[in-house]
Amino acid sequence: MYQYIFFDLDGTLTDSSEGIYNGIRYTVEKMGGSLPDDATLKAFIGPPLQNSFMQHCGYSEEKALQAVQTFREYYLPIGQLQNKAAPGLAELCVRLKEKGFKLALASSKPEELCLNICERFGFTPSMETITGSPPQEDWNKTRVIQETMHRLGLTDADREKILMMGDRKYDVWGAKECGIACVGVEFFGYAAPNELVDAGAIAVAHSAEELENILQQLSF
Repeated sequence: MYQYIFFDLDGTLTDSSEGIYNGIRYTVEKMGGSLPDDATLKAFIGPPLQNSFMQHCGYSEEKALQAVQTFREYYLPIGQLQNKAAPGLAELCVRLKEKGFKLALASSKPEELCLNICERFGFTPSMETITGSPPQEDWNKTRVIQETMHRLGLTDADREKILMMGDRKYDVWGAKECGIACVGVEFFGYAAPNELVDAGAIAVAHSAEELENILQQLSF
């Protein structure tokens, strides 16, 4: 039976698109290059930013790392405030905790931002730990999940007790690499059609209510 639920942040607990898109525009304007079109901007939500700048803006690895720091110049004081909680998710987290489940955040976003955002939207009291990337780094989902497990004192023997929640294939892939299952969420349309199922998600929810029903079906 699942005992631990790990949540992604962007696109799962919150809709952070406005701040992220504005941060990308700020970065490209400052560093040069072609701004991705609106459809491509969606692809920035999920994977590490450095990878996205390399893939979609044609930046070298070194320039992409600089781009991440430039992005944060905008995002830290302004972009993180251009955000809103997914409807019903804070309340769902409270109910899951009351039922005895251990909840945690596992995001590639800088941990300082994860802490700020979770506090602002009321997720913090439900979380056993809030894990994000260290300063100046941009961890992938596998590394974030591994660190979250470490903080909770979980080992490979506990993998069957853990369930990941995320909105992109990177969440599913990261969970799979760590030997845990993942339920996909499609709250804000960041994933491509069938992306989550094709990546291996065991189920996909489109609302907090549907997610809760899926969890009940999984014997929660």
